Amino acid sequence: MSNSKGGNNRDWGYASYDVDRYEDYNDSNLQYTSYEKRGSVNRYVNNGDGGHSHARWENNDDYNKGKDPDYSRNKSNSSSNPTIGEVQDNGGCYLTSACMIHMQENFDDNCEELTILRWFRNNFVSDEDIEHYYKIAPIIVEAINELEDSFSIYKYIYDNVVNPCVQAIKNEDYQFAYDRYKNSKLILEEQFTRPRLNNKLVKTLKLMKRNHLIISI
Repeated sequence: MSNSKGGNNRDWGYASYDVDRYEDYNDSNLQYTSYEKRGSVNRYVNNGDGGHSHARWENNDDYNKGKDPDYSRNKSNSSSNPTIGEVQDNGGCYLTSACMIHMQENFDDNCEELTILRWFRNNFVSDEDIEHYYKIAPIIVEAINELEDSFSIYKYIYDNVVNPCVQAIKNEDYQFAYDRYKNSKLILEEQFTRPRLNNKLVKTLKLMKRNHLIISI
C-alpha cells in the first residue's frame, strides 16, 4: 500500500464486509480495518462511489470493546479505496484471514471467534508474544496468499487453530488454548516465514556482493 494510504503506519490490517450497516449481506460493502503502530484503529468503509467513510478510535481497546469512535465521517472524500490485496499484503492476521475464508460473506470482524480470541490475547498472551505475532503474521499471510491452495490452508487454520482455541477458551481451558496457539504459530512460522526471510537474505547478500559491499572479517 502506498504511503498516502497509511501503509507505513500500520501494524496490521484486513478487509471485511460491513455487516452492521445493511440487513442483507449481499448489499454490504467492504470495509478496511487498520490497527496502527501507536495503538489507534482506523476503519474505512467503501461507500460504493469510489470513496470511503472514516472512523477512528484513539485506543484499540475501545474499538475491540465496541465503543463509539472518537472521530467519524460518513461522506466520501477524494481519497480512493485501497484494494483487498493492498490491505492484506501490507499487514495481515492469519487468524482473521482464516475466519474470513470460513465465514465468507457472513464474516464480521466482531464475530464470536475474533471477539473471544482478542479477549484471550489481552488477558493471557504476553506482550512479547503479541509483538512477535504482529511481526510474523503479515509475512505468513503474504506467503499463503501467493499459493494456489490458499483457501484450503486458511480452512485448515480455522478448523485446527481458531475453532479449537475458541472452544477451549469457552471451556476455560486456557492452557490448551495457549499451547495450541503457540505451537501452531511456530509451525506456520517455520513453514512460511523462514523460507521467505532466507530468500530475502540471499537476494540481499547477492546484491551486496555485486556492489562490493561485503567486507571480510
